[in-house]
Amino acid sequence: MAEPKTKPTTGTLEDWLSSVDEARRADATAIAELMARVVGEPGKMWGATIAGFGTWHYRYASGTEADWMIVGFSVRKSDLTLYVLGDFPERDALLAGLGKHKTGKSCLYLKKLADVDLGVLEQIVRRSATWVREQHPHAH
Repeated sequence: MAEPKTKPTTGTLEDWLSSVDEARRADATAIAELMARVVGEPGKMWGATIAGFGTWHYRYASGTEADWMIVGFSVRKSDLTLYVLGDFPERDALLAGLGKHKTGKSCLYLKKLADVDLGVLEQIVRRSATWVREQHPHAH
């Protein structure tokens, strides 16, 4: 069975944030603070460029199993990528009120925090974390 590529590392969130391009560092720091507050746990690095908050364990019918973050984010070349979208009922309504964004299957892409309603973003992060914990009772 192959080892998952993305897993917790010994790198620190603080070191990573200090390495983020200065123009995007304030947004990255604000997202990290929001996620830590919502999840109730400090962030950990998952690989070299993903900050994750909280963990849950999954196991597929194939036997593959690993840990994954409850919520997380990364600063990519063109976007702030947030790993926050579960299949919770209010998802579409919250996204409609968020502001300028794009979505993938489980990702939310933002150019900058100034483009979105931070109150709605916090609701999305909070609801996503709650959804993960509801689906995976051993998540922490």
